Amino acid sequence: MIDMISVIIPAHNESSVIARILKAMTGGAQPGELDLIVVCNGCTDDTAAVARRFRPPVRVIETDIASKTHALNLGDEAAQGFPRIYADADVVITLDSIRRLTRRLKRGDLLAVAPTPNFDLAGCSWAVRACFDIRSRLPSAQEGIGGSGVYALSEAGRGRFRQFPTLTADDGYVRIQFLEEERETIRSASSTVFPPRTLKHLIATKTRAHYGSFELASRFPRLWQNRGESNNRSLIRLFKNPRLWFKLAIYCLVTTIAKRRAQKRLRGGTAGWERDKTSRATA
Repeated sequence: MIDMISVIIPAHNESSVIARILKAMTGGAQPGELDLIVVCNGCTDDTAAVARRFRPPVRVIETDIASKTHALNLGDEAAQGFPRIYADADVVITLDSIRRLTRRLKRGDLLAVAPTPNFDLAGCSWAVRACFDIRSRLPSAQEGIGGSGVYALSEAGRGRFRQFPTLTADDGYVRIQFLEEERETIRSASSTVFPPRTLKHLIATKTRAHYGSFELASRFPRLWQNRGESNNRSLIRLFKNPRLWFKLAIYCLVTTIAKRRAQKRLRGGTAGWERDKTSRATA
């Protein structure tokens, strides 16, 4: 008998990309294997209509509230199975990788897993490519919960918290629920992530990411200790290689600007949702 896997995909105006991830997930799925829930939140486009074309195992929920965490909670209420997988609408993960995440969780020694992110840099500027080259050398690149756009929880893992609170970084919130030995990035499973194509848009999305981290550290200081290894020591070591200096300069500049903007927004009490359209334009 096949255990049903519930997959929750919050989607806000994702009509250009939603079919891409649904095709990858549903291709070859056995009857009763997947419970795929697309939660269209505050959509003003035809995201819901595109998702409904896939029919079962895809279900569509619509809400007028444009909130990712609200959408995640609605999806949880409707979900029927475990493990439970949460995926961003603008990434791609195949059914094979979903099965690999599921098998790893069923071994019982982990509560949360994520695929290894593969970054599709086609069409990205040289500066964006430089930033991702440096990123690939840092500890944060090894942490899939927060970089791959997908994470999976066992039933016991999902029991660590009640509802998703209203915050910016749902993936960061999930990560800090678990000690490092309770979570793992699975090398045999992968997701494809499409970064911003320009430096301007990269700074914007990094601002949102740093805002989310600052918000978590402020609201959940005890849990924040579970976040994992800092990038600082690795960055210092990379500076010993002169061939990386130019790329490091770009990376550090982007990080500094994004952190300052995030801190300013945190002091002002406004998060903002920096949505990157450059990576969606050619989907």
